[in-house]
Amino acid sequence: MDQARSTISKIFNGEPHSYTRFNLTQNMEGDNSQVEMKLSSDMDEEVGGNGVGDHLNHNSNRKPHAAEQLGRKPKNLCFMVAATILIFIIGYLIAYLVHGKKVVAPTCQASVDPVAEPFERETGAAPLMNWDDVKNLLAKKLSATQFEPVFREFDVNDHRAGSKGDESLANKVLGKFKGYGMNTWTDEHFIKVQDPPASGSNRFVFKGQEASPKGFLSYSANGTATGGVLYAYYGEESDFQLLRDRSINLTGRVMLIRAGRISFAEKVANAAKMGASAVLIYPDPADYSIGDSTPLFGHVHMGSGDPYTPGFPSFNHTQFPPVRSSGLPKILAQSITSGMATTIRRQLGGPSEPGSWGGIYKLGEENDLITVEVNNVLAEKKIHNVFGVIKGFVDADRYVVMGAQRDAWGAGFATSTVGSSLLVELARSISDMVKNDGFKPRRSIVFASWSAGEYGSVGATEWLEGYLSSLSMKAFSYINLDRVIKGSTRFNVSASPLMHGLVESTMKVKYPDSESATLYSRFVTSSLELNVLEPFKLDDAAYPFLAFSGIPSVSFGFTSDSDYAYFNTELDTRDKLNVATGNQVPQLAEQAARFAGHMVLRLVHDHLLRMDVKKYNNIIRNHVVQINNKVYSVRKMQPELLPKALTVQWLISAFGSYSRAAQRLETDMQNSDLEDIEMCRIINDRIMTVERNFLSPYVSPRDSPFRHIMLGSGPHTLRALSNHLDGLKSGHPESDADLFRNQLALATWTVQGCANSLAGDIWSLDNEI
Repeated sequence: MDQARSTISKIFNGEPHSYTRFNLTQNMEGDNSQVEMKLSSDMDEEVGGNGVGDHLNHNSNRKPHAAEQLGRKPKNLCFMVAATILIFIIGYLIAYLVHGKKVVAPTCQASVDPVAEPFERETGAAPLMNWDDVKNLLAKKLSATQFEPVFREFDVNDHRAGSKGDESLANKVLGKFKGYGMNTWTDEHFIKVQDPPASGSNRFVFKGQEASPKGFLSYSANGTATGGVLYAYYGEESDFQLLRDRSINLTGRVMLIRAGRISFAEKVANAAKMGASAVLIYPDPADYSIGDSTPLFGHVHMGSGDPYTPGFPSFNHTQFPPVRSSGLPKILAQSITSGMATTIRRQLGGPSEPGSWGGIYKLGEENDLITVEVNNVLAEKKIHNVFGVIKGFVDADRYVVMGAQRDAWGAGFATSTVGSSLLVELARSISDMVKNDGFKPRRSIVFASWSAGEYGSVGATEWLEGYLSSLSMKAFSYINLDRVIKGSTRFNVSASPLMHGLVESTMKVKYPDSESATLYSRFVTSSLELNVLEPFKLDDAAYPFLAFSGIPSVSFGFTSDSDYAYFNTELDTRDKLNVATGNQVPQLAEQAARFAGHMVLRLVHDHLLRMDVKKYNNIIRNHVVQINNKVYSVRKMQPELLPKALTVQWLISAFGSYSRAAQRLETDMQNSDLEDIEMCRIINDRIMTVERNFLSPYVSPRDSPFRHIMLGSGPHTLRALSNHLDGLKSGHPESDADLFRNQLALATWTVQGCANSLAGDIWSLDNEI
């Protein structure tokens, strides 16, 4: 009977209202509309992401239903009675055929203007604005001239983490967010950092000459060490291997190492593995044109966040027993100036350095004794992270995070001023698009201003640790705005493989107000992989989001053939960056803001997340092939090391499961009904599980924070498995066949677990393994 009544209502009153879990739309005039979704044009972009093209991006071009176009006219009573009797009879027959939810019919109106055009209204199924309009709106909101006043406002000389200058900048950012009408909040942490001694100094004594460098390396071990100086080039593993191949004793030596190529923390960690007693790091004139007396600042924590609360947040109410990160070095580390290093190198004896290292000085011998003394002070500081959010109109509880570091050792113009300026300008632009131009993002955008970035992304990491459980299924991407301008002749991107397609399509965008070539045509001469993409560095602010939290992340920036020399110094000023970029800072800032803004808007606009889960196929395959070949090689040369029962077949099968699950997801996306909000949400949730499920569940985030088996660091990674086989083959004392078998099994089940999650429902799992 209910269905019959519903049928009658449809005939006389038009289509019923559409109720969804997101909103209830009702025409106040009493008529109703049916929403019809259509694909938008994306003419200037190459199809990227999941390989399903514009299927990801449907726009809401609504057309009125036929019933609305015809209108409704009053019916006379006799006709209504006769029709009612007839429809009741037909209704009982229709009831057996009709399936679906009951709907409430609208109230019949006494009179309606038959020629009135129905007004558009959003059902929650899609954004009202098509993608081309969104892209062009962003271009109009951003210009080079708008960055100049923002640069001046955020360009300050003293804003070290926890200082009054840092707090003042935090309040400025907070005020900007509030002024844009955003919901805002702050996040307070009490962190422990090492600062240089308040009285006295760190020092070293070499051949009777004492020096007290102004710079320092936070989180060094404290104390005094004496040993023979040994020059170790950049301190990479290959550099130490070369020294060992020359039969040079490394134990107890004080390593003199050039800055660059890898982080300070990695240099110290590599030296510690070789048995060194201390490390001195200096800027070589061949790499840094900063003068002989410019001090270096940095940290040597082989990790990120507060190393005295590893794996958990440093909130004031946390009451954990004293604990230290496994990434804290146990040897001394100190930075010295270029002039100090030159004085030392000129007095060294021993064998000559390799020609590839310069071939000018000696490497040093064991009687070239130097005494290093480090007296850094551990201090507790209160820091604030500042946030603003633009809430989504459909999936408000899913969000992309865009962040920038706020603190710096000195002026920090390229380090933090540029990034903070981009952050607030993008917040202003996108907020204005929502308030005044009708743009309605499907998902939310969180803008974050971090503190204590110079100590190892402390503010960002503490936030991740504090909200890890809630972020895991809500934050689906992180866009890093740190150090986006450090040159002008190259463009580099570090990104999760899931986002390579989005990066490429974004680089190909041509804005109508721009006469210059696209980023792709300017910087890609052969391929994106060779010319633009590069691996994440350990000290990249986006790395903890990816490798610790499993959130697909992107870092990018304009650079030059030589690195920007003034990072980690007090000379990072606007004038220095002008020289490095040919006075193009505002123009580059505009391009960087458009690149970041385009990615963010694409991620919150499309029905389905523009991420390509098949990108991991080749990465897993390459690791599997490498491990399989090395197992075969070890078994052939030393069959007693690996038991016959050991096989890589299970890892191969796990890779096959992932490959099939990725293909199945792509098929589901191609066949999806984008008007079905719940279906889109389910597919997006499957995409969001991929990165997170590559975090090994078998290691502690406290002991091995970067748990990603493909892009992380530690013995649980597939790269470590391959290296372990090399150690077994060469008889390395730390290699262990049983340990290798255990790590292989755990890695296999991590890959299989990711494949199972990607497959979707439990009944869709691939159980071939």
